[in-house]
Amino acid sequence: MKRGVGGDADEEELDAARKWLANLDPETIPRTICDVSFSRSSGPGGQNVNKVSSKATIRVPTPALLPRLPGILHPYILASRYHAPKSSELVIQADDSRKQNDNVNACFRRLHDLIAEAGRKAVPGETSKEQVLRVEQLQKAEAVGRRKMKEFQSKKKGARRGGGGGRGDE
Repeated sequence: MKRGVGGDADEEELDAARKWLANLDPETIPRTICDVSFSRSSGPGGQNVNKVSSKATIRVPTPALLPRLPGILHPYILASRYHAPKSSELVIQADDSRKQNDNVNACFRRLHDLIAEAGRKAVPGETSKEQVLRVEQLQKAEAVGRRKMKEFQSKKKGARRGGGGGRGDE
């Protein structure tokens, strides 16, 4: 079932997504579904960047990735800055380091962070029982305070209206 960004999900789907996200680690997404390529970098390294292809680029086909993720995350992944709609894949690059392996790991970290961020946006946190009780107590206290203020205002206005003697009787 497809949803737009911000769509409503039932509680079972949210619980399943919470459990999946709790087990998410950088190894959750297998590297075998990704195509890794290298090119010359524009990052640090002096003359080395002109000679060595250290910039890493991973391409993750969305048809291979999305079935591995909870459905509630799909719109956020497809709306990310890494998604290339024409080729229907995620393209993530890193040239932070002089080493190819470090740049590949940085790409996979960014993929992991993308999925984790989508989870934070799509799946609201669960409210604890203590928090629910605290909110109820605060609402009751607010209602009591509002009632007292209304009674005070009512008495004040009633005293003005009342048949008291004062200025007009002289």
